[in-house]
Amino acid sequence: MDFKDYYAALGVSESAPPEEIKKAYRKLARKYHPDISKETNAEAKFKDVGEAYEVLKDPEKRAEYDQIRKYGARSDGSFEPPPGWQSASNFGGGGYTEADAGQFSDFFESIFGGAGRGSRQPGGQGFRHNMRMRGEDVHARLALFLEEAYNGCEKQVQFDVTEADAQGRIVRRRKTLNVKIPAGMTSGQHIRLKGQGSPGIGGGSAGDLFIEVELAPHPLFAVNGRDLTMTLPITAPEAALGASIKVPTLGSAVNLKVPKGATSGQKLRLKGKGLQGKHPGDQIVVLQVAMPKHHTEKAQALYQQLAEEEKSFHPRSHLPT
Repeated sequence: MDFKDYYAALGVSESAPPEEIKKAYRKLARKYHPDISKETNAEAKFKDVGEAYEVLKDPEKRAEYDQIRKYGARSDGSFEPPPGWQSASNFGGGGYTEADAGQFSDFFESIFGGAGRGSRQPGGQGFRHNMRMRGEDVHARLALFLEEAYNGCEKQVQFDVTEADAQGRIVRRRKTLNVKIPAGMTSGQHIRLKGQGSPGIGGGSAGDLFIEVELAPHPLFAVNGRDLTMTLPITAPEAALGASIKVPTLGSAVNLKVPKGATSGQKLRLKGKGLQGKHPGDQIVVLQVAMPKHHTEKAQALYQQLAEEEKSFHPRSHLPT
């Protein structure tokens, strides 16, 4: 029997990670799928690609194959398993049927064993069953204003899917969907729409659409998870005496109590006023004491009087001199 180089069949290196192997398989399987491919010997190539993926996607089978690969083929390209070789992956007991066995080569069955070896029928019923190929998942990004994420909205999403045209060529097609965005979405969250990805081949199911939400910068609020942070300017008298100040939120404005003796950088929390969800976020208000650029003569005199009254207050006493 001939030796099978599964890495070469998929066009990947021996050190290729599982993600690269899966990507290579999906690309080649679509290229050679007999229902759409015009390539010479498409069915045989599709079978080789499927067999290679069957081995390399499974860590146990891949490890065994790597051992066999080191053992190598004969000079004429033929192969016989090492003396006493027995697969640890137990192919024969792994849930395969006689129809499944027909899709694998003698090389595969000599390494991993097989059920119904006498009934192998290349291109038979079991192989045709496995020509159903699920469509590719599609990923799209959707930018939302913070208010849209807070309230929920309906948005139009455009994305590309791949499918076979009348001549069997793989082409890209633009698809448009109206999507309901639930309230409380945050940056990096995904919405999954089942069956809205690329169509399957040979009766296979369609892939899914994954929409990743991205929040646009907001002029007032910074977003941290579900929490919102805003800076609130207050006057020196409000900081010194305390005050009740109307503060904007993504919902309606609320009154915030600023305590006496408030300082710049002090944080006050409006519970539940962040983004919605099972556990709603909060709105963090950061106080910033603001001073006018110009004072009236009377205000200047009052500040001078205040300075005299509070001579004992030394806010920089902890600093080295």
